[in-house]
Amino acid sequence: MRVASAIKLGLSSMLACAVLAGDPARADRIENGVAVFAALDKVTARISRLEVPLGQTVQFGALKVTPRACYSRPPTDAPKTTSFVQVEEVLLDGKEKKLFSGWMFAESPGLNAVEHPVFDVWLTECQKPSRTVAAAGAGRSAAGEQGAGSQPPAEEPVRRRVRR
Repeated sequence: MRVASAIKLGLSSMLACAVLAGDPARADRIENGVAVFAALDKVTARISRLEVPLGQTVQFGALKVTPRACYSRPPTDAPKTTSFVQVEEVLLDGKEKKLFSGWMFAESPGLNAVEHPVFDVWLTECQKPSRTVAAAGAGRSAAGEQGAGSQPPAEEPVRRRVRR
């Protein structure tokens, strides 16, 4: 009798672990259409706000700033705003020199900010959310199952059991 109880308990524990392993925690990442930067001109001590749509380039002094991606998190999650940015410097002879190509983090502006003898540029936020990456992945798989032209089903809220 006790052996059967132990086996049932062991099987239910393994089943619970399998269910939890199959349901990974979701961290929705929101894709945004505009990256917002702060830019400092060290000569005049002026800080400018640069709102740059993804894929477009804005020039600030001798720097050309081009964001390629801008992600944020929902307001219910801890803030994490990131942007993949390319920054080039326009030299006096008109040639362009790549200064920076990488990820910037709004919560840690000193980590990957562009530092230049005359100009500094850092990410402050992302704007104009378009969709969450998790929803986009679900939409692609649902569209593949339903056929082209049909709308993916609305996502159901994640329900979790909390032990007390």
